Amino acid sequence: SKKLSPYFNLPEINFVVEDKKKILEEVGREFSDGKCDYLDGVTVEYEDWWFNLRPSQTEPLLRLTMEAEKEGLLESKKERLVSFVESLGGRVKN
Repeated sequence: SKKLSPYFNLPEINFVVEDKKKILEEVGREFSDGKCDYLDGVTVEYEDWWFNLRPSQTEPLLRLTMEAEKEGLLESKKERLVSFVESLGGRVKN
C-alpha cells in the first residue's frame, strides 16, 4: 500500500445556510469529477486533496473540512469551495 504523504488541513469552516440539502446537492454536482460519497453530507476525494461538507445536526450550518498534499493547493481549493457555497447563499460564520 502506498504511504500517504502528510496532508495539510484547515481549521473547520462553518457556513450559515438556509437550505442545507440544496447546497449539498449543488456542491456534489459541481465537484462530481471527484470520487463522491454521500454518507455524511458530501465527501469528494481527488488524487491530491479531499473535502467533506456536512450538516450540523443542531444548527443551520454546514461544516467544511478539507486536506491537501500541498499548502498552495489547499488554499486555492478552499477559495473555490468557499466562493461556490457563498454563491448559493451560504455565508462563513465567524
